[in-house]
Amino acid sequence: MSTSVPLPPSASPLSGMPAPSPRGPFVLLNDEPVAESGADLLGVGRAARQLAGLLVASRASTPFTLAVDAGWGMGKSSLMRLVDAELAHAPEVHTVWYNAWTSQGADALEGLIKSVLMRFDRRVLRRALQRISERRALLRAVRAVTTVAAGPLGAAGLVDELWKTLSVNSQARNEMRGAIGDLVQEWSQTDDFRPRRLLVVFIDDLDRCPEETVLAVCEAVKVYLDVPGLEFVIGCDRSALAPNGLLRDLSPAASAFMEKIFQTSYRIPVADQQGVRAYIDWCARTVGIDQLLDERLTTMLAERSARNPRRIKRLVNGFVLEATLNPMWDDFAPEAVVRTLLLQYFYPDFYRMVAGAAGSGAGDVIAEFRTYREVRRLLRTPDPIPAAELPTVTRFLREHDLPEQDADGRDATLSRLERQLPSGFPEMVRDQEFTSLIDGLVALPRSEELLRRLREGAELPAAVEPEPAPYVQSLPTQAQPPAGAYGGMPPGAYGAMPAGAYGAMSPGAYGAMPAGAYGAMSPGAYGAVPSGRAAPPRADVAPLRYVRILWVDDHPRNNETLVNAFRAAGAVVRIAEDSAAADAALAVERPTLIVSDIERDGNPREGLEHLARLRRDGRYDGPFVFYAGRVTPERSAVAEELGAHLTSSGPEIERLVLRAAEAERPLP
Repeated sequence: MSTSVPLPPSASPLSGMPAPSPRGPFVLLNDEPVAESGADLLGVGRAARQLAGLLVASRASTPFTLAVDAGWGMGKSSLMRLVDAELAHAPEVHTVWYNAWTSQGADALEGLIKSVLMRFDRRVLRRALQRISERRALLRAVRAVTTVAAGPLGAAGLVDELWKTLSVNSQARNEMRGAIGDLVQEWSQTDDFRPRRLLVVFIDDLDRCPEETVLAVCEAVKVYLDVPGLEFVIGCDRSALAPNGLLRDLSPAASAFMEKIFQTSYRIPVADQQGVRAYIDWCARTVGIDQLLDERLTTMLAERSARNPRRIKRLVNGFVLEATLNPMWDDFAPEAVVRTLLLQYFYPDFYRMVAGAAGSGAGDVIAEFRTYREVRRLLRTPDPIPAAELPTVTRFLREHDLPEQDADGRDATLSRLERQLPSGFPEMVRDQEFTSLIDGLVALPRSEELLRRLREGAELPAAVEPEPAPYVQSLPTQAQPPAGAYGGMPPGAYGAMPAGAYGAMSPGAYGAMPAGAYGAMSPGAYGAVPSGRAAPPRADVAPLRYVRILWVDDHPRNNETLVNAFRAAGAVVRIAEDSAAADAALAVERPTLIVSDIERDGNPREGLEHLARLRRDGRYDGPFVFYAGRVTPERSAVAEELGAHLTSSGPEIERLVLRAAEAERPLP
């Protein structure tokens, strides 16, 4: 079901201000799994029917456990729901649905077992409770029999009483599997039912759970519910449960136990190109943007999203929300929203250069790319360059400090040129979807105004990223920040950081990434820190309290948000606007880390030359990071020779600062 986003009236009833110009109507897509065959857009129904048939035909092979294996957003829940729907038509097949993500730790064992027991008839539950009572000591038996005889209990009451009886102590736990086995046998093999009854238990989202919950669910499945008459279908990403994933710290015995959980797996295949394109077309028609996606944009959305249905939905919803709610787009055609956000989502490094702040060195990167594409074509042709186009080639080479003629020929000229250009240009020029995206963006009405606003830091949302792998979120970390550090980062962050950490950004911050990037950071940010290190500090200790950063940039406002976040986390950050000020600061105190721009003081190489002087004179031999809007092969090579890191990414700066913090932290 889709959720409608109504068009605003001519004026907002709350503010009286003019409402955005009419566009749409648009709607939002939900993220619910497919539950009926009529809503199956990716051809999962055929696999669901066959899998349901296999489960029914395998009654005599119970107990067994089947894993439905796929990555995040690839349709595990949808397939399982469709299998569940198919089983509804099979004789004497019953199902239970259990979402492991709703349980915590040891509670998952109780929750799963009770969910299974609730599916049985009350008369079967009563007799099971009576049998258990008769085998217990007199005092326990009297209590149980009295409870049973006290009056008619509902199924929930009987299940609670059974659980209390079977979990009262370790001896009772040892009897649990046998008691449940007897109960299931009575339920499934009476003369009243032919063929034999079957209970299929669906367990979803196991790979999203912490280790304790995963082990509790697996214990319930293998130790207590591994009885004839039960089949388990578990939706999970098997890689998350692998030794290098969520359960990487298990003992050898526990690892061997986990290997016995799944008898077999079905890996959901990635949808084919035709199926994904049809799915995108349906999503676009449903939300109302189908007229804005041409063939190349559809192909890009399919391939760059890795044909992931959930990610496609999130991207499409992002278009709708941005076009509907951001007043920036009132002045532009809806296609401008789609093309701009696709550029941001799928080519983030290029987008950062497009939205470069003043002084970032990025310039008009779209014009530079399109001119490079034309110059590259002319340099690669064996024919003489036409006189009408020669000035374009000459001017472009001069702008990049190259001679008009190269004694080694055009190939050498092109090679030297590409060392001066952003690193991704040679790959992107061969990407037809990318070049079509850029050409379409430039051809839009008022495109120059749009690009100007982007360069000035227009407020766009953070790019929609895939959800981090759950086992990455759960990896142990060290030096975890307190709640509220880093612009609202929760404790336990430091995994692969999605776009959207660090709070609302002012225009021009981060080399002019869009305002709104780096919002509240989700668990799993910052890249996994190896386990086996020092324990996390107390929550009242600032994670960067031992870090001293010298930041050299002649446009310090570009870095304000990042600098303020580091200071909030306890770091001392000193600002130097030129090389002389940096030298003076170094004479007073040795920093943990130096972050520097490259273009400074009218010299496009000043940052590189400054570091070379520091290294040569022995004044600083510590970590050094160049934070520049423009990363080229030549700059990268020089930085590497100087023992420095070069990046245009805010999250990469954060990761390097955290690495420096770990090196600086005193041993416990």
